Amino acid sequence: MINTLYIIAILSIWLSVTVTVMTLIGGVWFIFKQLKQNNSATLAPLKRTPSVTIVVPAHNEELVIQATVRAILNLNYPAKRVEVLVYADNCQDQTAVQVRKLKATPEFAGRDLQVIERTGTGGKAGVLNDALKIAHGEYLCVYDADAAPEVNALYFLIQKGLEDPERYAAVFGRNKTRNYQQNFLTRCIHLEIVNTQRIQHTGMWQLFKIGRIPGTNFIIKTQVVRELGGWNNGALTEDTALSFRLMRSGKLIALAHRSEAFQQEPETLFTYYHQRKRWARGNYEVIFSNLRYLFDRTPWRVKLEILYYVCVYLWFSVAIIVSNILFVTNTALALASIWWPQLNPLVSLETPLAIVFGINWLLMFYLYLLQMNIALASDYGQATVTNFVHTVMAYFTYAQLFIVVSIVALLEMLRDKVTGKRQTKWYKTERF
Repeated sequence: MINTLYIIAILSIWLSVTVTVMTLIGGVWFIFKQLKQNNSATLAPLKRTPSVTIVVPAHNEELVIQATVRAILNLNYPAKRVEVLVYADNCQDQTAVQVRKLKATPEFAGRDLQVIERTGTGGKAGVLNDALKIAHGEYLCVYDADAAPEVNALYFLIQKGLEDPERYAAVFGRNKTRNYQQNFLTRCIHLEIVNTQRIQHTGMWQLFKIGRIPGTNFIIKTQVVRELGGWNNGALTEDTALSFRLMRSGKLIALAHRSEAFQQEPETLFTYYHQRKRWARGNYEVIFSNLRYLFDRTPWRVKLEILYYVCVYLWFSVAIIVSNILFVTNTALALASIWWPQLNPLVSLETPLAIVFGINWLLMFYLYLLQMNIALASDYGQATVTNFVHTVMAYFTYAQLFIVVSIVALLEMLRDKVTGKRQTKWYKTERF
């Protein structure tokens, strides 16, 4: 039985290695392609400037909302082609007041900026559906209340969308951590985001033309969303759910790698835990609701994406848990046998099985370091000794939190399925 678990763990590690190497190759390929292109500071004129409705869902965001709206109003895009809808969604603070103060300044006189105090249901998805009803723009652009876009962010999103407007129904950019120097947690989140966006997103786009709508800094064709029926009200990860629906319709979600927004990440473990648990729970719901598409004539990208999510959130998570239990238990018994000879390791450390298992673990750690260092080297100013040290530390600490969060989210979802009642509470991400 123990040997069987070891073999399953080893095979799972090799599958994980294969997926990691595949995305790493795609990411490096993408990086080298961009190096060969002319990315000068001078921006070429757009083929045309389609109208854009920018939506900012905000729930009790008085601490950050002015900075975000100011950055949006200063975007390098014709002001007459942009309308901005800021939704103060069930707020108990001064979010709406702060935006109105900004609107009243001479700097932004005459701008098409609406502040809408909303008391409806549905969360962020409900806000986006309300905006969809009144939006005049050809494209709908979404920025979270804490995500201040870089001045050319919208330009790059539109530029990418116009490359192939028939196939590219949506375009997404990158998000960077604006408070990453606050503490060890924010530095680890920053490293995770750099790796995800510099390697995983670019790798999947380069190899398979697969993209995923993030929660912020993306555009989508307004008419396409209306034809799909809008967002799923109350969805915990409305962006992931919409991504699958777009892919099932045969559309592509393109990557605009030069479009960037700077967002605030959780600074406490409590805030981080509840945010990521909500994400994991939402992703589980999307996975199980889309499993049936593995066995029909749905486009192959949907099937590949479902398999990817199943591997990351289910198979690999279980394999890591089993591997960790086996490794810790076997090592502890081997050390204890020095003083208590009657105790024997589950598998002798000298056996081929244990040796292969150890080599596989080292290989995974090496690939993690390689992937992280390539990601950091491709992001200007991030290839530092400090970031390398935190990368090593994060592997043994922060990275393990993902397993805990995933297990709790899965158990809560199963509990709600059995009881027939959703008991999971939505926690507002705290701002600083």
